[in-house]
Formats: sequence, C-alpha cells, structure tokens
Amino acid sequence: MDLEKKVVYIGTLNDESGPGAAIGKPFAAGKRLLVRQVNAGNSGLLPDGWKLELVERDHAYNPQNAVQAYSDIQEQILFLGTSFGTPNTLPLRDKLAADGVVAFPASQSSEMARNQYTPPIGASYKLEAMRAMDFAVEHAGGADKVKAAIVSQGDDYGKDGVDGWSEAAKFHGVTIVARETVAPGQKDFAAVVTALKQSGANYVLLTVLPSASGPILGTAAQLKFMPTWLGQTATWVDRFFDPKVIPPPVFTNYYWVTGLTYWGDDVPGMKDFLSLHAQHADVPKDFYTLSSYIQGRVQVEALKNALESKDVTRAGYLKALKAISRTSAGGMAAEPVDLSKFPYETSVSVRILKPDLANGSWSVVSGFAPPKALGGSPAKAADVGNK
Repeated sequence: MDLEKKVVYIGTLNDESGPGAAIGKPFAAGKRLLVRQVNAGNSGLLPDGWKLELVERDHAYNPQNAVQAYSDIQEQILFLGTSFGTPNTLPLRDKLAADGVVAFPASQSSEMARNQYTPPIGASYKLEAMRAMDFAVEHAGGADKVKAAIVSQGDDYGKDGVDGWSEAAKFHGVTIVARETVAPGQKDFAAVVTALKQSGANYVLLTVLPSASGPILGTAAQLKFMPTWLGQTATWVDRFFDPKVIPPPVFTNYYWVTGLTYWGDDVPGMKDFLSLHAQHADVPKDFYTLSSYIQGRVQVEALKNALESKDVTRAGYLKALKAISRTSAGGMAAEPVDLSKFPYETSVSVRILKPDLANGSWSVVSGFAPPKALGGSPAKAADVGNK
C-alpha cells in the first residue's frame, strides 16, 4: 500500500489459460471493472482520493503455480481479491494465516468457511447439491421415482457435491445408482456418459467445470441419453447462451442450481450495474463478471471501513471485514452477506433456474429455499453449511 499516493494494491490469482479459463477470464474482468469504477472517482465506494491497483497472476488452475504466484506477490498486497478455484486455494491456507492475508475465493467449497482468511459468499456447493436433490424428488413426483447419479470433479469441489448429494439422498430415501469422477481438463466423456446411461439414472448432478459440463451434455445428446441434468453454479458459463457454442437442444433438460445473482436478476442494484457495464464495451457480459464484481463490492466495503478506522494493516482489514454483519453489496447480492460470525455462516438458500436460451436469461422454476435435509432449523442450517 502507498499511503502517500493513496493506492491500495490488491492481488488476484486467477485461471486465464487453464481448464477453468471460461470462468476465470470473465471473473478477472469483474474485478477490473470495479477498479475502473473506483479509480474514475466519485463512486463513493472509497474515501476521496483513494485508488486501487491490481497485482494479477495466472496460475492456469495449477495448485503449485498458485502457491508460487502467491509467494511472488504477497509482500506487495493488502489482500487477495481473487483466489480462483478450490484446489488452488486450499494449499494457500497456512501461508495466508502466517501472513495475515485475506484471500477471497472464487469457490463455494464448504472448506472455505472454516478458515477465517478465505471468506466465502453464497451457499456452499454442498448445500447446492442437497437442494438439487430436493428438486429432483419434487420434479419426479416422489423419491421412489428418482434414480440419482453424480459426475464430480476429483477434488474438494467434487467432494462437496458428492457429500451433499449423498446426504440428501439418504434423507429422502433415494438410491444413487452411479458415481462418476472426472479430471479438470478431461476431453473425452463417452465412457462417463455410457456408464450413466447403463445405470438407468434419470437425475444427474454435475459438479464439474464448464469445460466438462458442455462436452458431457453434448456427448449425452449424441448417445441419446436425456436424463434431467442438475448443474451446480460452476457448471455454467454464459457463453452457453450462444447457439454457436453449443446447440440449444443440448440444454433441454438442464437446470442450474445456484444461490447467486444472475445477469439481469431482479435485485435493487442491477440497474446501476448494467449502466456501469454499458460504459465499458470491452468488459464481457457474463455471470462471472457479475459475481466477481459483487464479491469485489464486499471487499471494497471492508476496505472503506478500514480506511475510515485508520487501520489499513492486514489485521485491520480482517477486523473491518468481520464487522460486516449484513450487506447487500450495493444491492447486488441475492441474499444479505454476513461475515461477522466464524466459522463463516454462508447463505443456506439455493434456487433452481432454467435457461431461457431465446432471451439469454433465466426463469425461476423453484425459488430460494434451504435444503430440506437441514430440518428447517437456522442453527442446524448454519452448522451443516460450514461442514
């Protein structure tokens, strides 16, 4: 940080060239858009005269690269505005604690909530998976009509999906007939889809990246396997709205399971965001641009508090962050964000959306609700959300 010039340096560890780049590139754009807004002046997001500068690194979705990149920049930065991906953030935890650096994860892994230096925003992948099972049972007309399967990434992101799907299946009395695992960057999914088809699965949860979800759906269409697909937040990228990327019929049975705000969503701050975006033609119109921007608004709110408290140390920043008990991120968050409790009590409500491909948007088929396996108890919901 440069006190004399009033500049705060924010690090980002992103994937702009690896298997998560379809998400990583627009996610990077979201933070850059926020920095432009602040540095243009008169945004009210920081005290007058203060500016932001990003110190960016591309780890290409490689955990070893992430560790090295963090080591390269940690002395320059106040906090990490983006730490992209579950497997790339988990190895940083001891270093973050030793350095007192907060890293905001581009991940909804349950693991993030258990470390004070990796504050999550939004419901965990585990809770998404549990809510997906609720929808499957409702959509099928009973647990006895559901033959459940899951395709998961072979890491902590995937584990969150498996744990939530399995826990909710047990609660509902649903049989899981197939569990398939894929690797980031995997290209061929014929064996995976064939195994799903042979299992007789009719509801399949996808806990993978867009680089896998698109090919899986395409392969399934070719093999005439058309179950109901339930994709977790990270399975989707807005490029899928483009019929030149993937033919629309591939998404006929696809539903999106997320607790986050989508582009054009009915939230109070959306009009101002769209107006801001319209001033920057080079910024991609993408859900992840939006999600990164919303996450950044929470980060900057904490920074403003730290500056006004005249404690812009790393410890002062963490203290200011933990003082946020209820923020809408400028009217952009689907649900209020509370970072005052630890382990962090992330949101527990998730909804089910269907892509409106003709209009490049979404229709809500099942509104925000906590998973039924939580038993309706807020205390129990928070406990499970942080496990």
